[in-house]
Amino acid sequence: MKGNWAKYAVTGAFLAILAGCSSKPTDRGQQYKDGILEQPFALVNQPNAKGIPVNARDFAEQVRQIQLASGGLFNRNLGTYQAIENWLAAGGNTRQLRQFGVNAWQMEGMDNYGNVQFTGYYTPVIEARYTRQGEFQYPIYRMPPRKRGYKLPSRAEIYNGAISSRYVIAWSNSLIDNFMMDVQGSGYVDYGDGRPLTFFGYAGKNGWGYHSIGKELIDRGEVKREDMSMQAIREWAQNHSYPQVRALLETNPSFVFFKPEEYTPVRGASAVPLIAKASVASDRSLIPPGTVLLAEIPQLNDKGKFNGTYQMRLMVALDVGGAIKGQHFDIYQGIGPEAAHLAGFYNHYGRVWVLKSAPGTGVLTR
Repeated sequence: MKGNWAKYAVTGAFLAILAGCSSKPTDRGQQYKDGILEQPFALVNQPNAKGIPVNARDFAEQVRQIQLASGGLFNRNLGTYQAIENWLAAGGNTRQLRQFGVNAWQMEGMDNYGNVQFTGYYTPVIEARYTRQGEFQYPIYRMPPRKRGYKLPSRAEIYNGAISSRYVIAWSNSLIDNFMMDVQGSGYVDYGDGRPLTFFGYAGKNGWGYHSIGKELIDRGEVKREDMSMQAIREWAQNHSYPQVRALLETNPSFVFFKPEEYTPVRGASAVPLIAKASVASDRSLIPPGTVLLAEIPQLNDKGKFNGTYQMRLMVALDVGGAIKGQHFDIYQGIGPEAAHLAGFYNHYGRVWVLKSAPGTGVLTR
């Protein structure tokens, strides 16, 4: 991407319209305290954020992983990484960023009031077998050949056997678990034979658009909007028959294929190992890979509700997601059930500042 971020002002206005915020749900962290922001990114010399980042060590490890895995990405952002490292070493006071050569650009959020949407994702662990047997009846596929400009079969067609069984790489015992791994974009598979877990990395999609089954359940009136979470989807699935669950999943025609790898760290779309709560998936048309974010993350109680407090975190944009558009970040929460529990609750709002080493002109460039 070339040019500066000011040219995205019109785009930002359009993205804000998509949010459709007619109320102010402070239970999700929306506080509406910054006033209307006129551009997607507003330069502020001293972010009015409280506290210092709580994850300086994890952020440093995430930067180290970028350096080891992608020299090009690391070098393109080296000035910013070094400036932030110096800032953190001096105490990490958000009012002193500019003193360390760092510009902070506040994001306008989904509503033009600085409320950026946060969701969460994680890496699931799926029980599976090499062959179809017993309860293990649900196939996981590798990427079949796809002609340029043509779609592969839709999810419903795939469920009906439209893809040859020679592309099956595992058989799981749960259709909903397969779907959750599909949504997360990768996962670990336990074949139950005592061997190390196999990482199933993202191999591609069938070319169909993504449709949220959570939104589908809300629109049907089966789950209240304020109660929607990954846990709510799982609970709904447990209380309904297989045909009903399958019909719901088929409303999302998009389908993800996987490639098995030896046990390996979880990597995002930038091919960099992800550190929990120090990396995010972003919309690359707005936030390029390697971008550093200072984020005010709302903290949740054990029921997934905003408890009125925030944590400041430093995170790096290293992944993408089909549903991650505009002023919205998906925070990587880690591996397994605990990470799944937290990821399932997150659909909240907080403020975000994009951090960039300050050029001599004071204009943010990409």
